Amino acid sequence: MHLDGATTDLGDRYSRYIRAKQAFLLGALGLLVVLIIVSIAVGSVVIPFDEVIATLAGGAGGDTATIVWQIRLPRVLAAVVAGGGLGVAGTVMQSVLRNPLSSPYTLGVSHAAGFGAAVAITLLGAGAISSHVEDSVVVQNPGAVTICAFVASMAATVLLLLIARIRSSQPEVMVLVGVALGALFTAGTTFLQYFSSADQVAAIVFWTFGDVGRAGWPDLVILLAVVLPCLGWFILNRWNYTTLDAGDETARSLGVGVERVRVAGMLLSSLITAVVVSFLGIIGFIGLVSPHMVRRLIGDDQRFLIPGSCLVGGIVLLVSDTLARLVLAPVVLPVGILTAFFGAPLFLYLLIRGYRR
Repeated sequence: MHLDGATTDLGDRYSRYIRAKQAFLLGALGLLVVLIIVSIAVGSVVIPFDEVIATLAGGAGGDTATIVWQIRLPRVLAAVVAGGGLGVAGTVMQSVLRNPLSSPYTLGVSHAAGFGAAVAITLLGAGAISSHVEDSVVVQNPGAVTICAFVASMAATVLLLLIARIRSSQPEVMVLVGVALGALFTAGTTFLQYFSSADQVAAIVFWTFGDVGRAGWPDLVILLAVVLPCLGWFILNRWNYTTLDAGDETARSLGVGVERVRVAGMLLSSLITAVVVSFLGIIGFIGLVSPHMVRRLIGDDQRFLIPGSCLVGGIVLLVSDTLARLVLAPVVLPVGILTAFFGAPLFLYLLIRGYRR
């Protein structure tokens, strides 16, 4: 009887454990929906919430419908998709490298993708300057930009995977490698700027600011086509990432193909980063901030950490973009500035104090 009672109590505790994490995910999803409506409503022209909902439901037209469907909704959804993609990419990188400071930005993958995109803009003519303020940078060939960004990010990823194979590697070493990679690819971008025309330099500089407002419906479709399948793969492999957190030997003893899981995780995370950077510019620290925020609240269980980081990443980038539109209205700040303000202090805290999961 005593054993049965202990088993029942353990089962009840586990049920509460699962319900708490499910409640967090549902709460984050609800908050995201509310923030989407708020972000659509605010701006240089304030739209009442009921009109926003009516417009989204197809019950309103005129200027309000134009503002919502053609201007604000693509921007808001791009922030959600890009933030969610970067958040889950950071989570997977931290898991497969067993490094709590890993993210597409801190490991130099974003800088590498930015260099590849700069190559496409300067050497392949994929970018141009427009006379319209809202369209200052036009990506004429997004396919070329994405491919170049992906190839460059793969160079950084291969080096990171080689470093990760060294058993003595510590999180601090990986961060230093990321700093070196970031400096290397930044130098490459500067080199291209030095020999570029004034228009090309202006296009690269403005593009690297990071701005979700430049994404239209076609860009959003491509972002979704990349982020959603990658997210599905990560969720299907959530158990593998959980075992990797316990160490390579433990994962192998449980039948996990460690190298395959690690390479696939880094490749898909880099693909997400490359696509986001190619369309929106460099948006830093989302992949670092989001996983740690979720870990603080619900722990390391990858079944909930992966979707939670995706939701929180979307929330963080959406809030940052909304503030960027409101802080100095009618001037719209690049969202990369806001994410750096949020992420840099947390990065310094983790680096100095030493975060232990």
